[in-house]
Amino acid sequence: MTFDNGKTIIKLRLRLFIASIIMLIYVFLVYFGKHLKFPIIGISETTATLTLVAIYLLLALSPLLLKYKYIYFSDDGRNIIFRYYSVGLYSGKKNSVEIPKDEFTGYKINKQLAGLIRSIRLDRLVKNRKASYMPVYLSSLKKSEIHRISNALNKYIKQE
Repeated sequence: MTFDNGKTIIKLRLRLFIASIIMLIYVFLVYFGKHLKFPIIGISETTATLTLVAIYLLLALSPLLLKYKYIYFSDDGRNIIFRYYSVGLYSGKKNSVEIPKDEFTGYKINKQLAGLIRSIRLDRLVKNRKASYMPVYLSSLKKSEIHRISNALNKYIKQE
């Protein structure tokens, strides 16, 4: 099975782009063009601006705070492959974990912040000792996608 969450990441970036355009239009209309006259529906200019800035920052910083990653997973071939990198305001370093199927010993899915941040830690047998990789954050995946990855990995767990 080969899987990636590219569509989810594209939607996230598109949402941030649209929010940026809306912020620019708002700033132009209110502060440069003076086309909007406040108060509107009893909301002052300061309140409207602070609210929009807070919403924009929430949209812009949530992928960073929730540790969203682009995830590529494949168990085709001889190896189990996870490729990932950070998304959001800036893209992070590209990482890859490749484990031969005959050395894979298991995994553990961890949840933090009431399940908003999810990660998977992969285990491997190296020189007859169990070694664990750094966690791969799965927060950007849907529960059904995580379930698909879990089902695929369960087929390769090597019993000690």
